[in-house]
Amino acid sequence: MMAGPAFSLFTLLTALTVAPVIQAGNPDPDDPVARGEYLFNMGGCASCHTAREDYPLAGGLAMETAFGVFYTPNITPDKSTGIGHWSEADFIAAMSQGKAPDGSYYYPIFPYNAYSKMSRDDLLDLKRYLDTRTPIVLKNRPHQPSFPYNFRPLIALWRLVNFDGAPFQPDPDKSQAWNRGAYIVNGPGRCNECHSPRNFTGGISTDARLKGNPLGPEGESVPGLTMTADNRISQWSDEDILFSLKIGMTPDGDFLGGSMGQVIEDTTGKLSEEDLKAITHYLRDTGESK
Repeated sequence: MMAGPAFSLFTLLTALTVAPVIQAGNPDPDDPVARGEYLFNMGGCASCHTAREDYPLAGGLAMETAFGVFYTPNITPDKSTGIGHWSEADFIAAMSQGKAPDGSYYYPIFPYNAYSKMSRDDLLDLKRYLDTRTPIVLKNRPHQPSFPYNFRPLIALWRLVNFDGAPFQPDPDKSQAWNRGAYIVNGPGRCNECHSPRNFTGGISTDARLKGNPLGPEGESVPGLTMTADNRISQWSDEDILFSLKIGMTPDGDFLGGSMGQVIEDTTGKLSEEDLKAITHYLRDTGESK
C-alpha cells in the first residue's frame, strides 16, 4: 500500500526531523537490559502485544486470520495475569518451542518458528528487559479459533509439518555481515512471517521464503524481498533498501504503508545502521535479478 503525494511530503518532513532520534545504535554490550530492549524492538514486540496505549504490553490485540481470531497475551511482569511468574526455562521454552509453562503448545499465530532461531543469550536478555517493564493486571482474552482448529491436538500435527525448532547456524562460507543479516531476517526480525506465502496449514512455504505473500496481514498483499526481476526491490540500490528500512521512503519518493509502516516505526527504524546494512547484504543474496 502506497501513500499519496500529500502524505508523502508530510511524512518526509516528519521522518527527516525524527530520524536521528529513532536511530537507536548498537546497545551497550555490557548491559543485558539494553541488549534486551534492542532485541525487543528488533522483534516488534510492542506492535503485537499492545492493544491500548495506556496498557503497554498487556496484550488483547485481535489477530484475525483464516483460522479464527486470536488475541495477543499480556507479557508484562505481572505475576497473576502476565509472565512475571515465568522462570528463565519457561521463557525459553515458550519462545523457542512454543510451549507454555503448563506444557500445552501455543497456537502458531505466535511466531515461535522464527524465535526458535534466536540464541539462548539473546532470549535471556529479552526476558531481562521485559522484567523491567511496568506490571499490568489484565487477563488474557480467550482465542476464538474456527472449527476444526479449536481442536487443540491439531497443533501437534501442525508442528510435525511446519516446525523445525533448529537454532540459527552461521554459514562459514559467508561473511559476518551476511550471517548477521540472516539471523535478523529469519530470527527475531521474523521477516519471513509476512513476506513468504503460506501453505494450506498456515505454515510458511519453505521453498518460497521471502518471495511475497498475496494474503498477508489483514488481507494486504506483501511484496517479495528476493532479488528476482518480479520484485521491485531488486532494482533498488543498497542505499535505497537501507533508507526504506530506516524511514520508509522508496527511491521514487513514495512511502511504504500498510503494516510495513508500523514495522518501520516500531522495528527497523530503531535498528543500528550496521544491522540495516547486514539485512541489506543478506537480502542481496536471496536470488539474482533476471
